[in-house]
Parts: sequence; C-alpha cells; structure tokens
Amino acid sequence: MSDDPEPVAFVDTNVLVYAMANDDMARAPLAQALLKQLMMAKSFHTSTQVLQELFVTLTRKGRKPFSVEEALRYLDRIAAYPVVTLDYSAVRAAAELSDREKLSFWDALIIVAASRVQAGRLYSEDLQDGRTILGVQIVNPFR
Repeated sequence: MSDDPEPVAFVDTNVLVYAMANDDMARAPLAQALLKQLMMAKSFHTSTQVLQELFVTLTRKGRKPFSVEEALRYLDRIAAYPVVTLDYSAVRAAAELSDREKLSFWDALIIVAASRVQAGRLYSEDLQDGRTILGVQIVNPFR
C-alpha cells in the first residue's frame, strides 16, 4: 500500500445526478461507489458550474424532482469538498478550447475547471472516454 495521496479527480454533473437521483439501477450504484471512493481519498473536486447544473437537474428533471431544500442539502454536502470557482479567464479559456477541440462550450468549461486543479481524471459520461485534454484524462465510469 502506497502512502502517496490519491490524484485529484474532477466529477461532472451527470455522475452526481446518477448517485443522488438513484433512479437508474445500473448507474446509481457505480456512481455512489465512485463518489465514496473519491471522497474517502480526499481527491474529489468539482466546480460552481457543476453545482449549478446539478441544482437545476435535481429540481426540474428526472422521475421525481427534488424540493429546493432537498437539493440544497445535497449541494451543501458536495460543496464541503474543493469547488473550483470559475472566473472570466476560465470562460475565455473554455471558449478557445471549445473552438480548437470542437467541444460544446459547457464541456470545455468543465475541462478547464478540471485542469485548473490539476485533475488527473475527469469522470463524465458526456465526453469521449479515454481522451486526454489539457492533461486531464476523461473517464466514463459507466463503461
């Protein structure tokens, strides 16, 4: 067993939704186990963008939308871990990355946030599994 700290990992909105909404019986347990592992290892990171998307998804989408109070309780737990705050330089970098790599702006902003905390991995279902962008490897935890 190594005493080296776990590498920083960044988690995208979709993984958090699967973990919390618990309405996808195949993905929910995988997302929950991943989050537990990352949180115990203190390698879990996310961003203000992810928290915003998560709130909207939990309260307005899905089979059983959360109340605002329920969603905020979940966001409070997530925000206890490092959260990247996005500023204009991140927005600008994402716009350039989006154009250069042919990504949606929102996906590029996730990648920029992950790179800002030097995440080795970005866990997301929405991006190309195995691809590395800005030094961040994209991993689909449901493959």
